[in-house]
Amino acid sequence: MSASAFITITRPHNAVVAGLTALIGYLIATGTLTPPSLLLAVVVALTTAGGNVINDVFDVEIDLINRPKRPIPAGEISLAGAKAYTAALFSGGLLVATLTTTLCLAIALINSVILIAYAVRLKRTPLLGNVAVAYLTASVFLFGGAFAGVEGLVQNLSLAAITFLATIAREVLKDAEDVDGDAAGGARTLPMIAGVRRTGAFAFACACSAVLVSLLPFGDWWGPFYLAGIAVVDIVILFGASRGLSCTTPGCVRDSRATSILRAGMFAALAVFAVAAVI
Repeated sequence: MSASAFITITRPHNAVVAGLTALIGYLIATGTLTPPSLLLAVVVALTTAGGNVINDVFDVEIDLINRPKRPIPAGEISLAGAKAYTAALFSGGLLVATLTTTLCLAIALINSVILIAYAVRLKRTPLLGNVAVAYLTASVFLFGGAFAGVEGLVQNLSLAAITFLATIAREVLKDAEDVDGDAAGGARTLPMIAGVRRTGAFAFACACSAVLVSLLPFGDWWGPFYLAGIAVVDIVILFGASRGLSCTTPGCVRDSRATSILRAGMFAALAVFAVAAVI
């Protein structure tokens, strides 16, 4: 077994970014960062890494065809070794979470269970898989805020809700892009059941809901700067989602770049919240 493969299989860039996002969640909730808050990044990075590894464990047959260079199909890590590694990563994340707060530990435990359920079954379940991804993405902000107690978690509810709704919009549009490949692989996704056009309409409705949530006067960060910044973000999110409204084919959704625009809008929203929290 290759030592470098144990790093590659965790998708380290993805795990590190998720960990840093938890710190931003704490920053938004409190307006500052403290040395103990670094524990949040460690927990999220380990848990995300565990989720990435277990995904590869359950996708090994697909990866043998589509991604033969991934560590497991390439023979760099055995299936048994990957399963043990998964357990070690999740256990490590939960162990570090015990050094945070009870609320953080509860979120870490719930998310670990959902990551496992996603790899085992939810990924292949229409819409529920999208909802699981959206929750996991949004919950990183709740986790960061929870380190400051219930009050901190509440401060981050708006950002979590915006992220949840915008992520669902992006995820179903990504599924619309991949209809042909998913059909060949035997998957069942929302666009395959409801059609690309209806999926685009659903994504736009989610984006509109995210915009409405963003305008609610909910946290200490709400004020003139926030409203000015989030107005620009909302335009980007609505523009991105609207690009998929008229599409009836996967190729049209890909060409619209709707998912890329939505992703940019979500990153912009994070920046607006972070700056508003510290000024």
